[in-house]
Amino acid sequence: MPKAIWSGAVIAEASDSEVEVVEGNVYFPMDKVNQQYLVPSDKVTTCPWKGSANYFHVTVNGEENKDAAWIYRQPFDAAKQITGHVAFWRGVTVEK
Repeated sequence: MPKAIWSGAVIAEASDSEVEVVEGNVYFPMDKVNQQYLVPSDKVTTCPWKGSANYFHVTVNGEENKDAAWIYRQPFDAAKQITGHVAFWRGVTVEK
């Protein structure tokens, strides 16, 4: 069962059939993410084939990991399977 863990907290957990893997990143459905650990960020990036990604800071016990999670709310058709899914980086460990 895939899990995203940072600073000792499980940030997301889902079954294999619920996650999507794109470019080596595991995308968790938003309803499988412990949203109390996410704080919206102003950061937005654009991928030429996925579209615009919005970011979150991951915050656990007062520690903040800036822009450590992202979501494609309305990706391009080529990436529609990750609509509303969250992926992690910057030290967030994703166990598969």
